[in-house]
Amino acid sequence: MSTPRSSPLVPHSDASRGSRTSVIDELIAGLGRSRVLIDADVVRSYVHDEAEWAPYSPPLAVVRATSTDDVQHTVRWALQHDVPLVPRGAGTGLSGGANAVEGCVVVSLEKMNSVLEVNPLERIAVVQPGVVNDDLRKAVATDGLWYPPDPASSPWSTIGGNVATNAGGVCCVKYGVTRDYVIGLEVVTGTGETVRLGRRTAKGVAGLDLAALFVGSEGTLGIVTEVTVKLRPLPDPGRTVLGYFDSIVDAGVAVRDVAARGLTPSALEIVDRICLQAVDEMTGMGLASEANVVLIGKVDEPGEAGATAAREMVAAFETGGATFVAETADAEEADAMMAARRLAYPAMERKGPLLTEDIVVAKEHVPEMLRRIEQISQDVGVTIASVAHAGDGNLHPLMVAGRDDDDERVRAQQAFDRIIDECLQLGGTVTGEHGVGLLKMPGAARELGPEVMAMQRAVKQALDPHGIFNPGKVF
Repeated sequence: MSTPRSSPLVPHSDASRGSRTSVIDELIAGLGRSRVLIDADVVRSYVHDEAEWAPYSPPLAVVRATSTDDVQHTVRWALQHDVPLVPRGAGTGLSGGANAVEGCVVVSLEKMNSVLEVNPLERIAVVQPGVVNDDLRKAVATDGLWYPPDPASSPWSTIGGNVATNAGGVCCVKYGVTRDYVIGLEVVTGTGETVRLGRRTAKGVAGLDLAALFVGSEGTLGIVTEVTVKLRPLPDPGRTVLGYFDSIVDAGVAVRDVAARGLTPSALEIVDRICLQAVDEMTGMGLASEANVVLIGKVDEPGEAGATAAREMVAAFETGGATFVAETADAEEADAMMAARRLAYPAMERKGPLLTEDIVVAKEHVPEMLRRIEQISQDVGVTIASVAHAGDGNLHPLMVAGRDDDDERVRAQQAFDRIIDECLQLGGTVTGEHGVGLLKMPGAARELGPEVMAMQRAVKQALDPHGIFNPGKVF
């Protein structure tokens, strides 16, 4: 039975403790005591990700793997003893995908954090799954290269976790998501084998693209122990357009007009007043005194092409009814505005538990979806803050609930469900980058339908025949 997120871990009964101890002792004997964590206080920090209200249960232990051999040994041990495994990166996920399940062993990949290779000629990097996203960016920047996927959690989230959820981010409106950059994987499979998927070459079409299949599988098909990604040259610093709006729907109209003008911004981000106030309280930036809603757009074409694109973006913002528009090529000023966007979620967390959406609608429907979210907030009577990767229609409504207000939590969940319903009605999808995990399972089932869900379960059965990888998630 799942333990509520706010409750302490519940110990196993005395009746089960003897058999459990002997099995874990065998794991410790194989891996060494330093790699197998059983102290309750230490284990506690590994039992859930950042998804509020997603259930979790006490694991038997945590394996802190340091190599592919450690992972393979753990998988083979789990197969022998029929123990479920829950892979975990940095625990920054927002869907409950890394939450421990009853009787499992959590496999933490945080210690597998080496950049193994950077190849400037081929423009690829090979990394272990525990490498932090921003650390990879820094490592390749010394060769004038760039890894584009940049979730807001990039200072903390790991490449393995990004692979698990097919993470996106600010730059993905132009440059694509994690799957667009992963070309090869090393994986420990559901039969305890270590295999290599994909390639290192620029092209390759031999067989099914199994590497792409694993990206976004949320730890349900195997455990990724090495990732090969392609890189791009560092982009031009570009230009940033900042717009202030009276309403979030007006900002959504500007987003739609940016697309209608044929622009492909390198970023197009919305931050509403509630989030601006939270960032102000945390940083003293003073943004909320100037605007109800901020829309931040970036273009990175060099020279006159960039200047033309920036002018067109200014015009689009004005079409949306911006009360103020400014364009700058000052990188420091632009970075300060984008920092406010990245700080929105941690700033909002200071106000109380957040139930976080991750819906995507077509760009033409962005204004209407934002209007419906505002209406839901009024109907249900719960505060909904909004940030968005608006350029690709990826919206993040944040339901705010008091820490000890059960009624408000119920209303927040009602809002969460209604937002998903409205998103699907507009032809959208329930997740653009956070993954299905636990929180989005009902919505994903409605979106995909029984036939497609059956196909996905068939793939899961084929690759994880004993059902040991992250059971009870996604499918």
